[in-house]
Amino acid sequence: MNENITINADGVEQIALKNYTEQAYLNYSMYVINDRALPNIGDGLKPVQRRIIYAMSELGLKQAAKFKKSARTIGDVIGKFHPHGDSACYEAMVLMAQWFAYRYPLVDGQGNWGSQDDPKSFAAMRYTESRLQKYAELLLNELGQGTVDWRPNFDGTLEEPEILPARLPNVLLNGGSGIAVGMATDIPPHNLEEVANACVHLLDKPKSSIDEICRIIKGPDFPTEAELVTPKDDIIEIYKTGKGSLKSRATYVSDNGDIVITSLPYQVSGAKVLEQIASQMQKKKLPMVVDIRDESDHENPTRIIIVPKSNRVNKETLMSHLFATTDLEKNHRVNFNVIGIDKKPQVKDIVSLLKEWLKFRTATVKRRLEHRLKQLLDRLHILDGLLIAFLNIDEVIKLIREEDKPKPALIKKFKITDFQAEAILNLRLRQLAKLEEMKIKAEQKDLNTERKKLEQILDSSARLKTLIKKEIKDDAKQFGDKRRTVFKVGEDARAFSETELLSTEPVTVVLSERGWIRAAKGHDLDPATLQYKSGDSFKASSQGKSNQQSIFLDSTGRSYSLLAHTLPSARGQGEPISGRIAPPSGATFEGVVIGDEQGDVLVASDAGYGFVCQLKDLISNKKSGKTILRCPKGSKLLTALLVHDYENDWVVSVSNEGRMLIFPISELPRLSKGKGNKIINIPAKRVTERVEFVSAMTVLSSDSILTIYAGRRHHNLRPSDLDHYRGERGRRGNKLPRGFQNVDRIEVAD
Repeated sequence: MNENITINADGVEQIALKNYTEQAYLNYSMYVINDRALPNIGDGLKPVQRRIIYAMSELGLKQAAKFKKSARTIGDVIGKFHPHGDSACYEAMVLMAQWFAYRYPLVDGQGNWGSQDDPKSFAAMRYTESRLQKYAELLLNELGQGTVDWRPNFDGTLEEPEILPARLPNVLLNGGSGIAVGMATDIPPHNLEEVANACVHLLDKPKSSIDEICRIIKGPDFPTEAELVTPKDDIIEIYKTGKGSLKSRATYVSDNGDIVITSLPYQVSGAKVLEQIASQMQKKKLPMVVDIRDESDHENPTRIIIVPKSNRVNKETLMSHLFATTDLEKNHRVNFNVIGIDKKPQVKDIVSLLKEWLKFRTATVKRRLEHRLKQLLDRLHILDGLLIAFLNIDEVIKLIREEDKPKPALIKKFKITDFQAEAILNLRLRQLAKLEEMKIKAEQKDLNTERKKLEQILDSSARLKTLIKKEIKDDAKQFGDKRRTVFKVGEDARAFSETELLSTEPVTVVLSERGWIRAAKGHDLDPATLQYKSGDSFKASSQGKSNQQSIFLDSTGRSYSLLAHTLPSARGQGEPISGRIAPPSGATFEGVVIGDEQGDVLVASDAGYGFVCQLKDLISNKKSGKTILRCPKGSKLLTALLVHDYENDWVVSVSNEGRMLIFPISELPRLSKGKGNKIINIPAKRVTERVEFVSAMTVLSSDSILTIYAGRRHHNLRPSDLDHYRGERGRRGNKLPRGFQNVDRIEVAD
């Protein structure tokens, strides 16, 4: 008696609720694992699939038979073997008939069996017809040859096979997925020829490593012909551990400027992909696509047309974005969790799985040969009795006619067995004429030859192995086909960034003295002529594109970035930059710069220190910005200046005392942040007391004209006039002509 069960005074068994629920849930879990969700390693089928195939074979629905209504098949399945819902059973049958779901379909369907766009759009079972595919012969051909064990069906009136005698490892060929209690399985489909060759290789070399097997089985082979983009090393690692993730992509070609998607990843709906792309187009996240349409038909199961805006659109970049943002690229979980020969679930590596299946196959073939040998021995035994009857035919007939119980008389008279006597008594009169000695001896000879051959095979593991290899090769030749999934390891898919999705219109970003910002379309306007609020005026501007970052710099040396297309229009007076970012208290905005992120920028303080950095170094996604230039005490940042040619451009710096120095910009270091090197020599004390400082700075090419402004005065300096002011970095510079001691600004003209 179970120790958890007690009997009360009334003789009623009692069990604690905790113990009862634990046991009940455990029983349920084991049922789901073994009898519902996980495939068996032998035939690769779940119970419902096995029962459907067996029921169809019992109905005579082989490949050569006529189609029969699916409702008839499902009726037999749920009435005789699988007492569950008819809709769930029919759905399992539909799955085995869909070419896009099974690499090697087991059911041949006639009617509407669903489509790749909507796998569950199949017609009701009263409308469709079905029969078995020829491939199902691999599972059924040896069923009646003593190869498997049988068990009673759910009501004990019939028998059903515990497993089907698969001639190839269907568990790998068609794969499968299922969710049990506490575990799941996801086995991708594989190519039949590759798997068969791997089995033959393991029979020849049982100690082969996983790396060797992976040279034969290159990877999964999905039925929908997509590309497998998982690196080879990752695939090998999956086969070693039995777990992992695979990534497949749709294939496409270019046709008259359009992109034509010709295949989709496994278990991906074309309708859903169309919906995903159309949604992005509606949200204006695909400005480079003008149209998308589906031209799929029976001849071309997948043909989705994407029409780019122009021939200038980079198709590879566009498809990379679609791979990253739609189901055109899909991850597939892999989990080789199967019910083993010992009827226990386990996650297996590829070699262990194949070896265990070969063990199952060896046992199956051995049982088949032993069953055939028994049939031969029984027939030879009968033939021995028939030969005795032929040699004594008159006496046999007399005994049968005269004896009330002829069987014992025959056994006693001719020293034969009960089995032989029964065979003699079952002969019909017309068979007596055919009962000729030569024919019996000829049949005995043939059967003895076959018997010796079977005994030789059963007595020799080498011969048994050779027979299994031959059968695997023959089946591979009959049912094998070319690989559908190709391997293509490329770059990871990358979605477009926000800036890449924007149009690249020319803009001019304008900053006012009081820190108001705006962006005007084009490069042909004069920012000084724009309207400003009372008491405000033009401070700085920079020209770039609408999809670039605008960099603003404050007097403390911090930089802030805003996308140009997000700035208010120059048709109005803009908005204060302080509404978008948070500069330190007392800081003022000194400049703005916009351009290519890889471009060079000169950053300097009015203390005469600076360095060259890339524009991307100034970008900050924080409202508080980031420190770029460390300004000496008493100084502040000057505006940043774009550098067009680091090797050949010149730096021009002018102090408020009218001293100007020009030197090659290449003498300044490249840094990402810091104080920088000395540009022009100004004593630190004079900087701290704000007696002397850099009042203007610019970048000059070798053939440009420099214009210096001091109040209403201006002075043009041609390249030859600048030689007087050229010198080494860090010098004091030379004095400008009288009247230009207080320089307001300097401008460069080509």
